[in-house]
Amino acid sequence: MSDMDLDHILRELAAREPIFHRREFGTSRADLERMTDSNFWQIGASGKVYQRGYAIETSLARYEKGPEPHDWPCRDFTITVLADRLFLLSYILEEPQRVTRHSTIWRRTDEGWKIVFHQGTATG
Repeated sequence: MSDMDLDHILRELAAREPIFHRREFGTSRADLERMTDSNFWQIGASGKVYQRGYAIETSLARYEKGPEPHDWPCRDFTITVLADRLFLLSYILEEPQRVTRHSTIWRRTDEGWKIVFHQGTATG
């Protein structure tokens, strides 16, 4: 894989972060199921582990409330190739009350990008 290809993948995945907060990629149950691997799980900034079903239900409830309270600004993206069609994307998320470092493992499939794993960690 060339650096140019990796730069393109970095831009493509960065546009999808933070996951579940970019409504342009879909807000229905079918959209969320399509974008998450069947074995998806995440570790929240609190350290709690959440499975796919919880992440989907929480996102659906948030989407019903209307627009996001802020624009979820992200910065300092990095990407690492983990295996064929498997990538680790890391970045910093600046929320109004805290700053967190996030990592998402993305898999490129024939159906599109799928989220395999996600973790958010408070930075201070």
